[in-house]
Amino acid sequence: MVKLSYILLFIISLIVTSPPLTQSFHINNWAISKLETKQETVTNLQFYFHDTISGKDPTAIRVAQAADTEKSPTLFGALLMADDPLTETPDPKSKLIGRAQGIYGSAGKEELALLMVMSFCFTDGMYNGSTISILGKNSALSPVREMPIVGGTGVFRLARGYAVAKTHWYNEVGDAIVAYNVTIVH
Repeated sequence: MVKLSYILLFIISLIVTSPPLTQSFHINNWAISKLETKQETVTNLQFYFHDTISGKDPTAIRVAQAADTEKSPTLFGALLMADDPLTETPDPKSKLIGRAQGIYGSAGKEELALLMVMSFCFTDGMYNGSTISILGKNSALSPVREMPIVGGTGVFRLARGYAVAKTHWYNEVGDAIVAYNVTIVH
């Protein structure tokens, strides 16, 4: 009984003399000081995504596939890594405004449904260094499709919104130019 009282007394003294958890947790002020409280801004952007899987200098390459991918009409199970240019117009030689970097995979057995995990990384103008991130289904053969914006960095920190994609051009090998209209709340 005496040992139990000494143990309880020891535990109580530790609790009383220890600093509270909130004091022992150090917050980096540099991250907090950059967050400003202001009204949300809505930004609308239009650009063109150039996805090239053929030729000598592809911008998207297959990095994995399932055993039966080649037998599937939708290439179900194919996974591609992309670093695609984003331009002002559909002309591949028009002004480069950024890169679409990420992964997309064929996730549909019955339809060409791509799972897009992509960051649009802007390299020009007032959005230079900022990104927006897309995560969602792209029904690639639909004339118009919508995908969610799930985040961003830089000017687009705390972004949310949606991207509307419309295929401008494609060929039988799978190369495509896609128009994107993006609405971002940040």
